[in-house]
Amino acid sequence: MFIKICGITNKADAFAAVEAGADALGFVLWPQSKRYVAVEAAARIVEMLPASIARVAVLVNPSREEVEQLLASGAFNTLQFHGDETSEFCAAWCGQAKVWKAFRVAGSGDIPVADSAIKNAATFLSPLPVIPPMAGYSVVDAVLLDSYSPASRGGTGKTFDWSLAREAKRFGRPVILSGGLTPANVREAVRVAQPDGVDVSSGVEMAPGRKDHEKVREFIRNAKAAITT
Repeated sequence: MFIKICGITNKADAFAAVEAGADALGFVLWPQSKRYVAVEAAARIVEMLPASIARVAVLVNPSREEVEQLLASGAFNTLQFHGDETSEFCAAWCGQAKVWKAFRVAGSGDIPVADSAIKNAATFLSPLPVIPPMAGYSVVDAVLLDSYSPASRGGTGKTFDWSLAREAKRFGRPVILSGGLTPANVREAVRVAQPDGVDVSSGVEMAPGRKDHEKVREFIRNAKAAITT
């Protein structure tokens, strides 16, 4: 079970997550996020991490120039696109880094779709019309399923119908489950969703951008335990 702790803003939280057994750390480089961290500050944390840890840059609708500069820094080995990025935009970076595309799920009856599709509410009258947008991202290394909120792109603390993660697997890409996961529900989430990985941010915090280290340890213990039960 691949485990990512997202919304890292400081060295203490990063080290606590690594020591607890996290496989990846996420750094939100989108200024509008409550968990925003500047590239320079994130890079200083990243340079102290073990080489085995995936270093994930979480981005929302970045320009090509921004991504190029980010990759040139050498600080991150994974790009998580959490906005309206097209499949062509995502494909441009494959081979230079791991590329993940986030899809926000708006409700219990919805198949994950690109954010652009959420603008059309009629899309959700039937699951069939929304399948092509996700299928078009077959080039990415993984898809991340998060809960939709009109007010935030991630870190909402809200869950969605976890069984949809199993549906998403038919597109042939590894699925990372996110959205409202906590130490208390991650076992059930893994049982129902059967994801390739899990991602948590607000569910292990004492405040936005500040992790509760005991919750981090409990989350990782429970996520790993779910594999063997």
